[in-house]
Amino acid sequence: MSQDAEGRTVAELAALFGGRAVKGGDAVVRRVSSIEAAGAGDLAFVEDEKLFGAAGACRASCVIVPEGAAGKLEGFGGAVVEAARPKLAFALAAEVLHPPRRMEGHVHPTAAVAEGAQLGEGVYVGAGASVGEGARLGSGTQVHSNCVVGRGVNVGRDCVLRPNVVLYEGVTLGDRVVLHAGVVVGADGFGYVRDAEGVYHKFPQVGAVVIEDDVEVGANSCIDRGALGTTRVGRGSKIDNLVQVGHNVQIGPHCILVGQTGLAGSCRLGTGVVLGGQTAVRDHVRIGDGAMAAARSAIAEDVDPNTIVSGMPALPHRQSLREQAALRRLPDVVVQLRKLQERVEELENAKR
Repeated sequence: MSQDAEGRTVAELAALFGGRAVKGGDAVVRRVSSIEAAGAGDLAFVEDEKLFGAAGACRASCVIVPEGAAGKLEGFGGAVVEAARPKLAFALAAEVLHPPRRMEGHVHPTAAVAEGAQLGEGVYVGAGASVGEGARLGSGTQVHSNCVVGRGVNVGRDCVLRPNVVLYEGVTLGDRVVLHAGVVVGADGFGYVRDAEGVYHKFPQVGAVVIEDDVEVGANSCIDRGALGTTRVGRGSKIDNLVQVGHNVQIGPHCILVGQTGLAGSCRLGTGVVLGGQTAVRDHVRIGDGAMAAARSAIAEDVDPNTIVSGMPALPHRQSLREQAALRRLPDVVVQLRKLQERVEELENAKR
């Protein structure tokens, strides 16, 4: 991330995210920082009232606080901005103060760009990268060191492919897609058919992958090509590190997939689905719009829209919590059952 050396005034930033500069609107901030590490020229934020004391004692030039909370920063001498959602305001300010570094258009001498490839204006291709025959890179796109862009791949405008990204043929990226180091898109899906002798034969993996606009994929994640159709990641979705997306999966817009999540083939996620870390989704499962899964959920059945599930197997969250609570009581229940069994035996022996 680069730093904007000139900075911005507090008033300018407040106008950007719809906040209100309570005091110090003319102060200039150049960086974002945590409350604990902030110093002169830094912008910090606080949402939790428990941290207001620490925020009041910090040395930041400006602190963003919830609406109506400016008076609670006792002892703070810097600028104060009130915002409905301080964390969101902080993130929007960070986009201005720390814009992504843009590489000037250039093809490194060690890069291998096929004669039939099409590079838009201002495209950067780093050392050791390979761009295949018929590939198309939109204007402003950055292909960093040792990336492989396969034959016929289409990459939109202002995309960023970090080092060692691999795009197999048949992959299409929209605009402003960010793929972090080691991402592999378009590898064969895991599909095999077993014959009578127990030998596995590969099912055709000849489909495509489409990643829509404004998607970001974390390091070392894999998105497999469709077997016969298309694997799709909807616009604005964010995928963490070490996530596996199987063949023919359909991920709707604005979904969140947290690290080590795995989606088996042909499952479908609606709009705004959130899957916690290490969630596993069985093949052909449908997850409705706005549904959420707690970390380490194992989803084997369809999930209704706007439902929260958890557990292994995943159940509605409240039901899962009740079952977990009952399970924790199980040792005591076993002891009680043994005592009752012994008492029943005593009573039966007394009758004989």
